[in-house]
Amino acid sequence: MKVAVLGAKGRMGAEAVAAINAASDLTLSAALDLGDSLDQLVSSGTEIVVDFTTPDSVMKNLEFAIQNGIHVVVGTTGFDESKLNLLKSMLSKHPKVGALIAPNFGLGAVLMMQFSQTAAKYFESVEIVEMHHAHKVDAPSGTAIRTAEMITAARKQSKKPAMPDSTKSEIAGARGGKVGDVPVHSIRSHGYVAHQEVIFGDLGETLTIRHDSINRAGFMPGVLIGIRNVAKNPGLTVGLENYMGGM
Repeated sequence: MKVAVLGAKGRMGAEAVAAINAASDLTLSAALDLGDSLDQLVSSGTEIVVDFTTPDSVMKNLEFAIQNGIHVVVGTTGFDESKLNLLKSMLSKHPKVGALIAPNFGLGAVLMMQFSQTAAKYFESVEIVEMHHAHKVDAPSGTAIRTAEMITAARKQSKKPAMPDSTKSEIAGARGGKVGDVPVHSIRSHGYVAHQEVIFGDLGETLTIRHDSINRAGFMPGVLIGIRNVAKNPGLTVGLENYMGGM
C-alpha cells in the first residue's frame, strides 16, 4: 500500500514516516508538510493518507484526499460534532473511501477508554485529569473528550443520577470543564508527552485508571493498525477500538 504522511516534519508525523518505512507491506509515497502541494498525493499514486497536522488545516486536507478517492487515517485533534458531520457529508459522495478519526493511537489508551466505559456503570462519581506537553494547542485533549463521552453514554444507559457535588463557590474553571457529565482537568507542561487519569469514586473506595505515553513511538502500532484497516472500512469510523477486534 502506498501511504503518505501530512505533517511529516512534526513529532508524530516524523514517527509515522519512520514506522511506514520500517513496514514491509507499506511504501511511503509522500512526506508533506507546510507549504507542500497536496497534488503530490495524486501524482505519487497515494492510496492512504495519515494526517498529523493541525485543527486549522485538517479539513482541507481531508476534503482533497476524499475527493481524490484516497483513504484517510487522522490523528489530528479538534473534531467536534460539526466537523464529523461535515466529514460524513464528504464521504457520502465517495462511498468507497474510508476515514478513521482516532482520538488516540496508543493501544493502552484505547483500552483505558474501554475500561473506563465499563467502570462508569458502577461508580457514582468520575473525573478526568489529562496531562500533555506544553506545545499542545487544544484543551481538553481529544482522548479526554472521547473518554468523557463514552463514560457519559454508559452513565445514561445505566440511569446513573447526577454526581454529588456540594461546591457553592469556586474560581472559574477550578472544577474543570464539563464534557457531558464529566469534569475534565487539563495540565500543560514541559516534561509530559501524553497522560490521562480517570478517577472513579463511591462510598469507601476509589478506582484510578491511568495511561502514560512514554514516547511517541508507542503510538505507531496503532497507526499501522489504522493504515492496514481503513480501506476495508468505507465511511466514517471514530475510534481505533473499532479496528482492534481482529487483532
